[in-house]
Formats: sequence, C-alpha cells, structure tokens
Amino acid sequence: MPHGFGCEGMGMRRAAIFFFYDEDGLADEYIFFLLGKLRPFVETIIFVSNGNLSKSSEMSARSAADEVVIRENTGFDVGAYSDGLKFIGYDKLGDFDEILLLNHTFYGPLFPFSEMFSEMESRDCDFWGISGHKEMVPSPFAGQGSLPSHLNSHFIAVRRAMLISHAFRNYWESMPTIRNYTDSVVIHETRFTEFFENLLYKSSIYIESSAFTSKYPVFIEIDEAVAGRAPILKRRLFFNDPIFLEQNGIDLPRALRVLQETSDYDLNLVWRNVLRSSELRNLNTNAALMSVLPDKRAKGDGAAADYGNVAVCAHVYYTDMLDEMLALTENIPVSYDFIATTDTSEKKAEIEAALAKRPGIKQTIVRVIEKNRGRDMSSLFISLRDLLIDDRYDLVCRLHTKKSPQVQSSRGNLFKRHMLENLLNTRGYVHNVLDMFQSNPSVGLAIPPIFHISYPTMGHSWFANRPKVEEIARLLKINVKFDESTPVAAYGTMFWFRPRALRKLFEHRWKWEEFNAEPDHLDGGLAHALERLIAYAAQDAGYTTQHIMCAHQAAHNYTMLEFKLQKLASLMPSGDFQWQCHMLSEWKKAGYPSANTLSVRHSLAGLNFAVKNSLKFRAPVLFKILRPIHRGMASLFKPKSRRNYGQRIS
Repeated sequence: MPHGFGCEGMGMRRAAIFFFYDEDGLADEYIFFLLGKLRPFVETIIFVSNGNLSKSSEMSARSAADEVVIRENTGFDVGAYSDGLKFIGYDKLGDFDEILLLNHTFYGPLFPFSEMFSEMESRDCDFWGISGHKEMVPSPFAGQGSLPSHLNSHFIAVRRAMLISHAFRNYWESMPTIRNYTDSVVIHETRFTEFFENLLYKSSIYIESSAFTSKYPVFIEIDEAVAGRAPILKRRLFFNDPIFLEQNGIDLPRALRVLQETSDYDLNLVWRNVLRSSELRNLNTNAALMSVLPDKRAKGDGAAADYGNVAVCAHVYYTDMLDEMLALTENIPVSYDFIATTDTSEKKAEIEAALAKRPGIKQTIVRVIEKNRGRDMSSLFISLRDLLIDDRYDLVCRLHTKKSPQVQSSRGNLFKRHMLENLLNTRGYVHNVLDMFQSNPSVGLAIPPIFHISYPTMGHSWFANRPKVEEIARLLKINVKFDESTPVAAYGTMFWFRPRALRKLFEHRWKWEEFNAEPDHLDGGLAHALERLIAYAAQDAGYTTQHIMCAHQAAHNYTMLEFKLQKLASLMPSGDFQWQCHMLSEWKKAGYPSANTLSVRHSLAGLNFAVKNSLKFRAPVLFKILRPIHRGMASLFKPKSRRNYGQRIS
C-alpha cells in the first residue's frame, strides 16, 4: 500500500514551501511569527513570493527562510507551489519525510504546532491538511454536479511515498494554466484530494470535519474550531462580505473572545495586517469592534490606572454650554490637562475662570483662534497642531460645545447626548474606556457609533463629501479602502484618540482659507471631509477604531435600529436579508423604477422566493418534496444577474 509510512516522531525531516502574495509587496509581522513557530518542525523553508517584495519585507523573508524565490505574479498559489517543488527538485523530494505546502491566508499558530504535528505523526496517511471542505451539491462554480470534499490548500502536508511517485510529479507538470481564483479552486484545490485518493493514497484532516455540520468548519464554525484548539484563523473572516457571515451565522467575535481566554497569540499581529486590506465597516462589523461599557469599572476600583498623559481638547464657541461639558469631564478618573479654543478674548477669560474652579485639571491652556472658519475641525488641526503633533499626550478626549440650530432642538440635543454620554458617562465608564486603550495598543480611536435616530445617515452618510475625502487622502498619502456607502466616522467630531494615530492629519499644515467661511458650513467642505477621514487616517497608521457606548444609549439606539430594520423588512415579500439586498440592489441598478413599472416577472420571482423561504423554515420535509417544483419556477422568474452569496469561500 502507498501509505506504508512509519512514524519517526519529532525527528521527521520536513521542508516547507510557503506561498506569499501582497499587492503592495509588504509581508507583515504575522508572516514571520508563523514561520518562526514553524521552524522547529522543518529543516528547510522556501519562501515563494508572487511578485516583488519591499526591501524590508525581502530582508525579513531572507532572515526567516532558507531560500527566497521571487517569481512573476501568475498561477496563484498553484504556480508558487509548483515552482517551489521545482526549486527543491523532483529527484530530491524523497530526501524528506514530509513537504508542507502552506500560504499566507491564515494567522497562526493560535496553539502550539507541536500539538498538531504530534497528532498527525500518529496517523497512518500519505497526505494531510489542517482543515477540509465537505462535498457541495450542486457545485457553486458550475451550478451542477458536485464539488468534491477536499483538503483546504492553505496547508497540505505530503509524505514521502506520494512525493516520490510518478503521479505526484505528473500532477504538477501537467497542470493546466491557472488564470484566476476559480481556476485555482476547481483545477487544483478541489481536485488534489480526490485525484490522489483515487490512486489509493490515504488522506487525513487535523480538524475533523465530521465533528461539524457546516461545509467549511474552519471558516463557518470558526468559534467552535478555535474552542477545539484549531491552530489557524483565516484572514478572510475579517474582510469578507458581512452578508455571508450573517447568512451563515459565523461568530468571529466569539472566536476572538475564546482566543483571548485560551491562547497567547498576539491579536495585534492580526490588526496590523488586516487593517491594510479591509474596508473599515466590514472589519468593524465582522469582528464586532464595539464595546458597550458598564458604568462601574470592570477591573475594580483598586486596579492600577497608569494611562500616561491625558488631555481634554475642547472647542468652546458656546460658553453657556461649558458647565454641562465640565460636569462630564470631571468623570475622567485621573488628572488631565484642559486645552480649549474659542473665538474671542472675552470668552477666553470666561473659560479660564470656569476651569480654575474645577478639580482634576493639571494645566489649563486656552487659545483664541485666528479666524472663525472651519469650527471645531480647524481649531483642532490648526490652532492646536503644536500640542498634538508630538507624543506629549498619550490619550486625548476631543469635545466641543455642540448646538445644532439648523434642526429641531430635540434632535440636536439627542445627538449631543449621544456623543457626550458615550464618551464620558460616569467615572467608572471613563475608567473602562481608558482601560480599553491600555489593554489594546492597536486601538487608536474610540467613537460613538453612527447616530441614526431622526438623522438620515444610514447608507447615505458620505453625502457630498466623498470626493473631497478622496482628494485629501491622496494629498496625505492615506492609502486605505473607503467604505462604499456609510463611512466609519466620528460623526459630530467628538472622540477619544491617540495623537500618533492621527499623525498625518496633524503633520499637514492646513490653512484657514481652506475651510468654509461662516455660515457656509456645508457638505463637500474641508471640515466635513476631515470628520469622515479621521477613522481612515487611524487605519492608515495601523490602528483600529472602536465604537463605544454606555448601556442606556445602547438600549435606545439598538431598539430604534431594530424597529427601523424590521419596518423596512416588513415591506419586502421575504424576511431573508440576502434576498432583500439582492432585490434592492437590482432596483437601484434599474434607476429606482416606480411600482407600476416593475415587471410581473420580478413580482412572481419575489412571491416564489417568499413561499420557498417560508416552507424551508416552517415545513422542512414538505420543502424537500416540493423543491424540484420551486426550482422550476425559479428558472422561469429568476433575474438575469443574481449574485451567488452561497459560493464557496477560501
């Protein structure tokens, strides 16, 4: 039998072919952490990069690997593995007991590799993988037939009996040209396991798929996989379309909590990498970067509270609101500097007098702005630039005396409370905010979530500002992906921040004339653009943005949001969110035609889907019996272009 391999314990000779690709040629620290932890188990590491590396990344790669192969960016992972095997030489493959084919698409090891290698050395097999994918019928790529069960290609180990076979060499040398991602999956990943099993080579999976109900456990059931000490965490979980995560009940936030409780893996390695390639709202949604913090300190009053130098940085235009603001800043549990800007010397004197009576303030700085243009944004980035461009402050709370005279007072006051209370609600609450920054060095910005009650922000909050934001981003070399419709932003421009997270915004020398003159504080101007750029500047600097809320604000915002969402859903023929997104997207593409111009075909398609969806959840047995009939109806009424949200994810 070809799988007559004998266990050789930890003395097994291994080589690893590590495939890497990054559109910017940057290999982040998680790569070299992974290779460093792999090193005790492999004799040789060959680092194969599809495309050039930056100078620093290439130097790090040469330090971590025995050989570095930089090739043209063709053939995806298949081309890289093939060239890696050629680099070793097919006649030399038998010198190793195992060759590992692995890539950059996961973080790890979350748990010691010794656990995995020890277990897999005890198994009688010819090739094995960390994880697998179950059979899918029909194939999501062909729409018919089946996608065979297979080992995931992000980590496959091949043993000597298979390595020295003619079949193994012929498999790679006869590989068709891989032109795209689908080719990589269909021609190689989903074929490799079946091909060699048909030749009587025996495979095995470290994370047993039979213990899970989903097709792709290490992705769809990542929380349970991590609880079972799976050694890897797929990168795509953080930036994949949240619709897919919602549809499949993927609980990445729980997986991260389990990791924090059971693993010593540094999640800062994740954030420093994933921030470069993610749309911020997708990342914040998938990883649930929101904290609903209690009003009492979670660590207890006796815990240390060394937060470095803290400051409040406030623009005080309306001095009649100063006492309200100061009542909240007194909740800051450590001494802090109070830095204020205002527009007249009379107000300056009034502010200084008020601050002199307040406890907890170490130093008071009050400045009169040169021009009343740009409101709180110009005062922050021009008047206070010299105080915030260096590292004299570790954490700063940005506030201003907000009135919204253009809207009904109830709406303006609700918006104001949303900001102030979610930043400074109680002394214990602020302790929790500061503890969060101290415990998570990757957090650079803490903001209240988007304000949506009585304001038309959801799905539309770029308003007319995106072109200006993109212009500024190019100017400042802020290289991130902007969210499509609803930017992650410090709406209302009150927030906690690390000054170094916004360094690019402070380094630029803004001019007063670049800001709109009063009263023309309009969308499309510099002030509103900066408001929407703050979180992306932090992202570009390698920092996450954490949404923070106090309990009563969270209760009000969530219940109103739930009402609004269910109200919209009730007007659709199905409660399925994926379907709703598809149909509304089609309506938008068509130019939002009125109801009397919608086709009967689309109406019947909606009815068919609603009936099918209802049967699926209420009468599953009847659903299976009637499924062929519904498929026939769907073929009659199916829209010409429908996105396949159920497709396989690697």
